[in-house]
Amino acid sequence: MLKSCLRLAVVALFSSQSLIVHAYDLPGLNLGTTSFYDGSPVPGGPGWYVEQYLTYSRANRFNDASGDKLNLPRQQLEVFAPTTQIIYVPEAMSNGMTLGATALVTSLAHADVDDGLHNAALSSRNGVGDLTIGPFLQLKTLTRADGSPLLTQRIEADFVMPTGAYDRDKSINPGSNFFSFNPYYAATYWFTPKWSASGRFMYLWNATNHDPQRSFGDVSDTQAGQALHANFTTQYAITDRFSIGLNGYWLKQITDSRIDGHDVSGRREKVWAIGPGFLYAFNHENVVSVNSYFEQGAENRTEGNKLVINFLHKL
Repeated sequence: MLKSCLRLAVVALFSSQSLIVHAYDLPGLNLGTTSFYDGSPVPGGPGWYVEQYLTYSRANRFNDASGDKLNLPRQQLEVFAPTTQIIYVPEAMSNGMTLGATALVTSLAHADVDDGLHNAALSSRNGVGDLTIGPFLQLKTLTRADGSPLLTQRIEADFVMPTGAYDRDKSINPGSNFFSFNPYYAATYWFTPKWSASGRFMYLWNATNHDPQRSFGDVSDTQAGQALHANFTTQYAITDRFSIGLNGYWLKQITDSRIDGHDVSGRREKVWAIGPGFLYAFNHENVVSVNSYFEQGAENRTEGNKLVINFLHKL
Protein backbone atom coordinates (compact mmCIF):
# COMPACT_ATOMS: atom_id res chain seq x y z
CA MET A 1 0.00 0.00 0.00
CA LEU A 2 3.00 2.25 -0.13
CA LYS A 3 3.74 5.24 -2.30
CA SER A 4 7.32 6.45 -1.81
CA CYS A 5 7.48 10.23 -1.73
CA LEU A 6 11.20 10.99 -1.59
CA ARG A 7 12.20 13.85 -3.89
CA LEU A 8 15.18 12.73 -5.97
CA ALA A 9 15.76 15.73 -8.20
CA VAL A 10 19.25 14.71 -9.21
CA VAL A 11 21.28 17.31 -11.03
CA ALA A 12 23.18 16.02 -14.06
CA LEU A 13 25.86 18.12 -15.71
CA PHE A 14 26.32 18.27 -19.47
CA SER A 15 29.82 19.29 -20.52
CA SER A 16 29.89 21.17 -23.81
CA GLN A 17 30.98 24.69 -24.70
CA SER A 18 29.45 25.77 -21.42
CA LEU A 19 28.18 23.96 -18.35
CA ILE A 20 24.42 23.38 -18.60
CA VAL A 21 22.54 22.20 -15.54
CA HIS A 22 19.58 19.87 -16.05
CA ALA A 23 17.36 18.64 -13.20
CA TYR A 24 15.25 15.49 -13.42
CA ASP A 25 11.66 16.60 -12.89
CA LEU A 26 9.46 13.87 -11.39
CA PRO A 27 9.18 13.43 -7.62
CA GLY A 28 10.12 10.20 -5.90
CA LEU A 29 7.72 7.36 -6.75
CA ASN A 30 6.81 3.86 -5.72
CA LEU A 31 9.04 2.07 -8.19
CA GLY A 32 9.25 -1.52 -7.00
CA THR A 33 8.67 -0.76 -3.34
CA THR A 34 5.53 -2.94 -3.29
CA SER A 35 5.47 -6.36 -4.91
CA PHE A 36 4.25 -9.69 -3.47
CA TYR A 37 0.47 -10.28 -3.33
CA ASP A 38 0.00 -6.53 -3.79
CA GLY A 39 -3.75 -6.59 -4.43
CA SER A 40 -4.47 -8.74 -1.39
CA PRO A 41 -5.78 -7.57 1.99
CA VAL A 42 -3.43 -7.51 4.97
CA PRO A 43 -3.07 -11.07 6.29
CA GLY A 44 -3.91 -10.42 9.95
CA GLY A 45 -7.44 -9.12 9.47
CA PRO A 46 -8.93 -5.86 10.81
CA GLY A 47 -6.75 -3.62 12.97
CA TRP A 48 -3.78 -1.27 12.90
CA TYR A 49 -0.58 -2.12 11.05
CA VAL A 50 2.85 -0.55 10.74
CA GLU A 51 4.94 -1.24 7.67
CA GLN A 52 8.62 -0.35 7.49
CA TYR A 53 10.47 -0.12 4.18
CA LEU A 54 14.24 0.18 3.84
CA THR A 55 15.30 1.22 0.33
CA TYR A 56 18.91 1.38 -0.82
CA SER A 57 19.62 2.46 -4.37
CA ARG A 58 22.85 2.94 -6.24
CA ALA A 59 23.08 4.43 -9.73
CA ASN A 60 26.12 4.56 -11.98
CA ARG A 61 24.55 6.22 -15.02
CA PHE A 62 23.06 9.69 -15.48
CA ASN A 63 21.15 9.35 -18.78
CA ASP A 64 20.01 11.99 -21.24
CA ALA A 65 16.79 12.13 -23.30
CA SER A 66 18.13 9.51 -25.73
CA GLY A 67 19.11 7.10 -22.96
CA ASP A 68 22.81 7.75 -23.51
CA LYS A 69 25.20 8.06 -20.61
CA LEU A 70 26.37 11.58 -19.96
CA ASN A 71 29.99 12.47 -20.56
CA LEU A 72 31.17 12.92 -16.98
CA PRO A 73 34.35 11.73 -15.18
CA ARG A 74 32.24 9.84 -12.66
CA GLN A 75 28.53 9.08 -12.31
CA GLN A 76 27.51 7.76 -8.94
CA LEU A 77 24.41 8.27 -6.81
CA GLU A 78 23.85 6.43 -3.52
CA VAL A 79 20.64 6.83 -1.50
CA PHE A 80 19.27 5.20 1.64
CA ALA A 81 15.63 6.07 2.33
CA PRO A 82 13.57 4.45 5.12
CA THR A 83 9.78 4.75 4.90
CA THR A 84 7.23 4.24 7.66
CA GLN A 85 3.59 3.51 6.85
CA ILE A 86 0.57 3.23 9.14
CA ILE A 87 -2.46 1.28 7.86
CA TYR A 88 -5.93 1.12 9.42
CA VAL A 89 -8.18 -1.75 8.33
CA PRO A 90 -11.72 -1.77 9.82
CA GLU A 91 -14.20 -4.63 9.75
CA ALA A 92 -15.50 -5.51 6.29
CA MET A 93 -18.82 -4.06 5.18
CA SER A 94 -21.87 -6.23 4.52
CA ASN A 95 -20.96 -6.47 0.82
CA GLY A 96 -17.55 -7.92 1.67
CA MET A 97 -15.61 -4.75 0.80
CA THR A 98 -13.37 -2.89 3.26
CA LEU A 99 -12.90 0.88 3.35
CA GLY A 100 -9.68 1.83 5.14
CA ALA A 101 -6.94 4.46 5.24
CA THR A 102 -3.17 4.72 5.21
CA ALA A 103 -0.53 7.35 5.92
CA LEU A 104 3.19 7.23 5.24
CA VAL A 105 6.31 9.34 5.26
CA THR A 106 9.72 8.71 3.68
CA SER A 107 12.94 10.05 5.17
CA LEU A 108 16.23 10.73 3.46
CA ALA A 109 18.81 9.17 5.77
CA HIS A 110 21.76 9.26 3.38
CA ALA A 111 22.41 10.60 -0.11
CA ASP A 112 25.65 11.04 -1.95
CA VAL A 113 26.07 12.10 -5.56
CA ASP A 114 29.43 12.38 -7.33
CA ASP A 115 30.08 13.54 -10.91
CA GLY A 116 33.87 13.48 -10.57
CA LEU A 117 34.03 17.25 -11.01
CA HIS A 118 33.63 18.13 -7.31
CA ASN A 119 30.65 20.26 -8.22
CA ALA A 120 29.29 22.13 -5.19
CA ALA A 121 25.75 22.11 -6.66
CA LEU A 122 25.55 18.34 -6.23
CA SER A 123 24.52 18.41 -2.59
CA SER A 124 21.72 16.84 -0.59
CA ARG A 125 19.59 17.61 2.43
CA ASN A 126 18.69 14.82 4.83
CA GLY A 127 15.45 14.83 6.78
CA VAL A 128 11.77 13.91 6.74
CA GLY A 129 9.95 13.83 3.42
CA ASP A 130 6.40 14.60 2.29
CA LEU A 131 3.33 13.12 3.97
CA THR A 132 1.15 10.81 1.87
CA ILE A 133 -2.40 10.01 2.97
CA GLY A 134 -4.75 7.72 1.11
CA PRO A 135 -8.20 6.21 1.59
CA PHE A 136 -8.51 2.77 0.00
CA LEU A 137 -11.24 0.32 -0.95
CA GLN A 138 -10.37 -3.37 -0.67
CA LEU A 139 -12.78 -5.27 -2.89
CA LYS A 140 -14.30 -8.60 -1.94
CA THR A 141 -11.98 -11.53 -2.60
CA LEU A 142 -13.14 -13.78 -5.42
CA THR A 143 -12.58 -17.46 -4.70
CA ARG A 144 -12.60 -20.77 -6.53
CA ALA A 145 -15.04 -23.58 -5.82
CA ASP A 146 -12.59 -25.11 -3.33
CA GLY A 147 -12.36 -21.82 -1.39
CA SER A 148 -8.86 -20.87 -2.55
CA PRO A 149 -8.39 -17.27 -3.72
CA LEU A 150 -8.83 -16.39 -7.39
CA LEU A 151 -8.63 -12.57 -7.50
CA THR A 152 -8.01 -9.83 -4.94
CA GLN A 153 -8.25 -6.12 -5.81
CA ARG A 154 -7.75 -2.72 -4.19
CA ILE A 155 -8.28 0.89 -5.26
CA GLU A 156 -6.51 3.73 -3.45
CA ALA A 157 -6.29 7.50 -3.93
CA ASP A 158 -2.99 8.85 -2.60
CA PHE A 159 -2.56 12.56 -1.87
CA VAL A 160 1.04 13.72 -1.39
CA MET A 161 1.31 16.83 0.78
CA PRO A 162 4.42 19.04 0.39
CA THR A 163 5.35 18.88 4.08
CA GLY A 164 8.89 17.52 3.69
CA ALA A 165 12.21 19.29 4.07
CA TYR A 166 13.16 21.21 0.92
CA ASP A 167 16.03 23.49 -0.04
CA ARG A 168 16.10 24.90 -3.57
CA ASP A 169 19.89 25.04 -3.41
CA LYS A 170 20.14 21.25 -2.94
CA SER A 171 20.11 18.72 -5.76
CA ILE A 172 18.48 16.01 -3.60
CA ASN A 173 15.67 16.78 -1.15
CA PRO A 174 13.41 14.68 1.08
CA GLY A 175 10.43 16.84 0.02
CA SER A 176 9.20 17.86 -3.42
CA ASN A 177 7.75 21.31 -2.54
CA PHE A 178 4.62 20.59 -4.59
CA PHE A 179 1.38 18.63 -4.21
CA SER A 180 0.90 15.36 -6.13
CA PHE A 181 -2.06 13.07 -6.77
CA ASN A 182 -1.10 9.41 -7.27
CA PRO A 183 -4.09 6.99 -7.38
CA TYR A 184 -3.68 3.31 -8.20
CA TYR A 185 -5.40 0.00 -8.87
CA ALA A 186 -3.76 -3.18 -7.53
CA ALA A 187 -4.69 -6.80 -8.14
CA THR A 188 -3.42 -10.32 -7.52
CA TYR A 189 -4.65 -13.21 -9.69
CA TRP A 190 -4.04 -16.87 -8.83
CA PHE A 191 -3.40 -19.18 -11.80
CA THR A 192 -3.15 -22.07 -9.34
CA PRO A 193 -3.34 -22.16 -5.52
CA LYS A 194 0.46 -21.69 -5.43
CA TRP A 195 1.26 -19.59 -8.53
CA SER A 196 -0.04 -16.05 -8.90
CA ALA A 197 0.74 -12.65 -10.43
CA SER A 198 0.35 -9.16 -8.97
CA GLY A 199 0.29 -5.70 -10.46
CA ARG A 200 -0.12 -2.12 -9.26
CA PHE A 201 -1.02 0.43 -11.94
CA MET A 202 -0.52 4.10 -10.99
CA TYR A 203 -1.17 7.54 -12.43
CA LEU A 204 0.72 10.65 -11.31
CA TRP A 205 -0.33 14.29 -11.52
CA ASN A 206 1.87 17.07 -10.09
CA ALA A 207 1.00 20.61 -9.07
CA THR A 208 3.21 23.66 -9.58
CA ASN A 209 6.41 24.26 -7.64
CA HIS A 210 6.54 28.01 -6.96
CA ASP A 211 10.07 27.85 -5.54
CA PRO A 212 11.94 25.65 -8.05
CA GLN A 213 15.51 24.50 -7.64
CA ARG A 214 18.21 26.89 -8.75
CA SER A 215 19.35 24.34 -11.33
CA PHE A 216 16.37 25.43 -13.47
CA GLY A 217 17.86 28.90 -13.76
CA ASP A 218 16.04 32.21 -13.40
CA VAL A 219 12.44 30.91 -13.49
CA SER A 220 9.46 31.58 -11.24
CA ASP A 221 7.76 28.17 -11.30
CA THR A 222 7.97 24.64 -12.67
CA GLN A 223 5.49 21.79 -13.04
CA ALA A 224 6.56 18.19 -13.54
CA GLY A 225 4.67 16.29 -16.24
CA GLN A 226 2.09 13.58 -15.73
CA ALA A 227 3.27 9.96 -15.66
CA LEU A 228 2.13 6.36 -15.66
CA HIS A 229 4.01 3.76 -13.63
CA ALA A 230 3.46 0.17 -12.54
CA ASN A 231 4.88 -2.55 -10.33
CA PHE A 232 4.47 -6.21 -11.28
CA THR A 233 5.33 -9.55 -9.70
CA THR A 234 4.85 -13.20 -10.44
CA GLN A 235 5.14 -15.21 -7.24
CA TYR A 236 5.17 -18.90 -6.33
CA ALA A 237 4.40 -20.23 -2.85
CA ILE A 238 7.03 -22.83 -1.95
CA THR A 239 5.26 -23.31 1.38
CA ASP A 240 2.42 -21.54 3.19
CA ARG A 241 5.01 -19.16 4.63
CA PHE A 242 7.67 -18.81 1.95
CA SER A 243 7.24 -17.41 -1.58
CA ILE A 244 9.74 -16.56 -4.27
CA GLY A 245 9.18 -14.35 -7.28
CA LEU A 246 10.33 -12.22 -10.17
CA ASN A 247 9.57 -8.53 -9.73
CA GLY A 248 9.74 -5.44 -11.88
CA TYR A 249 8.61 -1.87 -12.39
CA TRP A 250 7.99 0.51 -15.29
CA LEU A 251 7.73 4.30 -15.57
CA LYS A 252 6.85 6.57 -18.48
CA GLN A 253 6.22 10.31 -18.32
CA ILE A 254 3.32 11.05 -20.69
CA THR A 255 3.19 14.87 -20.79
CA ASP A 256 5.89 17.52 -20.99
CA SER A 257 7.07 19.33 -17.91
CA ARG A 258 6.30 23.05 -17.79
CA ILE A 259 8.57 25.97 -16.91
CA ASP A 260 6.96 29.36 -16.30
CA GLY A 261 3.74 27.94 -17.75
CA HIS A 262 5.26 26.72 -21.02
CA ASP A 263 5.76 23.12 -22.14
CA VAL A 264 9.40 22.10 -22.44
CA SER A 265 10.18 19.17 -24.74
CA GLY A 266 13.00 16.68 -24.28
CA ARG A 267 12.56 16.19 -20.52
CA ARG A 268 10.21 13.20 -20.34
CA GLU A 269 11.44 10.41 -18.06
CA LYS A 270 11.35 6.66 -18.64
CA VAL A 271 12.81 3.54 -17.00
CA TRP A 272 12.07 -0.11 -16.35
CA ALA A 273 13.61 -2.71 -14.04
CA ILE A 274 13.46 -6.39 -13.17
CA GLY A 275 14.89 -8.61 -10.44
CA PRO A 276 14.30 -11.47 -7.96
CA GLY A 277 12.68 -11.40 -4.54
CA PHE A 278 11.21 -13.47 -1.74
CA LEU A 279 8.61 -13.21 1.03
CA TYR A 280 8.52 -14.98 4.41
CA ALA A 281 5.58 -14.90 6.81
CA PHE A 282 6.52 -15.61 10.42
CA ASN A 283 2.76 -15.61 11.05
CA HIS A 284 -0.27 -13.61 9.87
CA GLU A 285 0.87 -10.57 11.86
CA ASN A 286 4.56 -10.43 10.87
CA VAL A 287 5.71 -10.64 7.26
CA VAL A 288 9.05 -9.72 5.64
CA SER A 289 9.93 -9.40 1.96
CA VAL A 290 13.15 -8.61 0.10
CA ASN A 291 13.32 -7.41 -3.52
CA SER A 292 16.19 -6.39 -5.77
CA TYR A 293 15.96 -4.55 -9.09
CA PHE A 294 18.27 -3.87 -12.02
CA GLU A 295 17.23 -0.84 -14.05
CA GLN A 296 17.26 -0.62 -17.83
CA GLY A 297 16.35 1.85 -20.57
CA ALA A 298 16.43 5.01 -18.47
CA GLU A 299 15.85 8.32 -20.22
CA ASN A 300 16.30 11.66 -18.44
CA ARG A 301 16.93 9.69 -15.24
CA THR A 302 19.62 7.88 -13.34
CA GLU A 303 20.01 4.14 -14.01
CA GLY A 304 21.25 1.61 -11.45
CA ASN A 305 20.27 -1.04 -8.92
CA LYS A 306 17.88 -1.05 -5.97
CA LEU A 307 17.30 -3.20 -2.87
CA VAL A 308 14.04 -3.00 -0.89
CA ILE A 309 13.45 -4.69 2.48
CA ASN A 310 9.90 -4.55 3.83
CA PHE A 311 8.52 -5.60 7.23
CA LEU A 312 4.79 -5.64 8.03
CA HIS A 313 3.63 -5.87 11.66
CA LYS A 314 0.16 -5.83 13.18
CA LEU A 315 -0.04 -3.63 16.27
